[in-house]
Amino acid sequence: MSLTENVLSQLPGNILDKLRQADRILTSVREDNAPVPMVVKETQQPLGAIDWDVVICGGTLGILIGCALAVKGVRVALIERSMLRGREQEWNISRKELQVFLELNLLTDAELEQAIATQYNPARVSFFGGTEVWVRDVLNIGVDPVYLLETLKQRFLTSGGKLFENTPFTEAVVHPDGVMVNNQFKTRLLIDAMGYLSPIIQQARQGQKPDALCLVVGTCAQGFPENHTGDLLLSFTPVQNQCQYFWEAFPARDGRTTYMFTYMDANPQRLSLEALFEDYLRLMPEYQGVELSQLTFKRALFGFFPSYRSPLKTPWNRILPVGDSSGSQSPLSFGGFGAMVRHLQRLTLGIHEALQIDQLSAKQIAPLQPYQPSLAVTWLFQKAMSVDVNQKIDPNQINQLLSAVFQQMQQLGESVLKPFLQDVVQFPALTKTLIKTGVTHPGLIGKVIPQVGLGTLLGWMVHYGNLGIYSVLFWLSQMLEPWKKNLPSISKYYWNRWSDAWKYGSGSDYSD
Repeated sequence: MSLTENVLSQLPGNILDKLRQADRILTSVREDNAPVPMVVKETQQPLGAIDWDVVICGGTLGILIGCALAVKGVRVALIERSMLRGREQEWNISRKELQVFLELNLLTDAELEQAIATQYNPARVSFFGGTEVWVRDVLNIGVDPVYLLETLKQRFLTSGGKLFENTPFTEAVVHPDGVMVNNQFKTRLLIDAMGYLSPIIQQARQGQKPDALCLVVGTCAQGFPENHTGDLLLSFTPVQNQCQYFWEAFPARDGRTTYMFTYMDANPQRLSLEALFEDYLRLMPEYQGVELSQLTFKRALFGFFPSYRSPLKTPWNRILPVGDSSGSQSPLSFGGFGAMVRHLQRLTLGIHEALQIDQLSAKQIAPLQPYQPSLAVTWLFQKAMSVDVNQKIDPNQINQLLSAVFQQMQQLGESVLKPFLQDVVQFPALTKTLIKTGVTHPGLIGKVIPQVGLGTLLGWMVHYGNLGIYSVLFWLSQMLEPWKKNLPSISKYYWNRWSDAWKYGSGSDYSD
């Protein structure tokens, strides 16, 4: 019996079967042989009477945007394939990012505090053979998903929203004046919050393979030595299986959570989730200084997260993907809760405005999912943290590069280091880091160029230039803000979308 089979057999709920099911889905993504769903159709027949302003498919994270819109008086129906309930494992985030729940009147101060299940400080960044960097107040808050989603559900219902549980999405027919969902719900706008495996998104992408994958496995367990600190990004091994393994760890309510993750392309030769889980368990004793036999496992966690080089622009009117469905997360981050929270205010205000002035065609809602140079530049970093299937590099090259970069960022100060650790890239901070690292470690930079490829580097330079341009445009937009109030409503809608694109695209949405 393998380590994975031994550990997962201790847990209820056929976890090993679920891991292997996830692997079957991963294999179909890599081999590009899954049938493309045909769940969206179009017709020129008018729909007639409309019951809802918005129907949201996918409740786990859809409830965030659904509640925010309902509070603003939008008629919202939310359909969820099972029961709307959060998972047991906490969602980690930084406290500043949680302010949006207060700003949008989704939670009271007391409810927000109750939603926080765990807190820890400080957190470590460390790479094999390099120096350790410690930071405070970065992704150190563990939010209780069960309490958060239940509270948002009640706020949603009391604000006039309607929840339809055990109602999986099956089809959507786009009419000139609305969308018929499941042959039951007539709505002006359909929001897809069903995640990266959404059938709507699979149809829109027409079987397009992801540009990259992040595979992650982990557990929550009891029996570790007492430790109130966390790891944000840590490696202690060289490249193996053509993968650089990274770790994170933090205290949880009922133990300690540890993850191992790695970046890769979608080549079918890559290792499976089960093989990654086996390596995770094999390396755990060295990582945490504890034998597996000393641990009591509470739950297992695993998944894969596809990333695409640009946000999806759906080909249909009146259908808007949000969250992981939109593909707007960074290739370095895991999307999910953190990505949804970061864009919650932008999406809420933008969708509300589009509904008010009836700007719901594909072209009119496209600016709600804009190009963001701050995300596009991270593709080079993802490439530098991964190895191609048949590529030969020094097994310690990735560790050496990351150790050098983070050492320079630490010397430049928290204003450079902390945003990057929260997946926010800003032009001044990035420029300082590149110059400082290039001057102090020119040999390392020289090794990275053949690893990532000249084409990737040239493409990155375009996004890097745009990052600087967006920074300037956002600064100018702030100066012109008083002028905006005189614009007609449609012009104001587009100005707000451009301003949002410059703000988020330059990393100016970050606040500490």
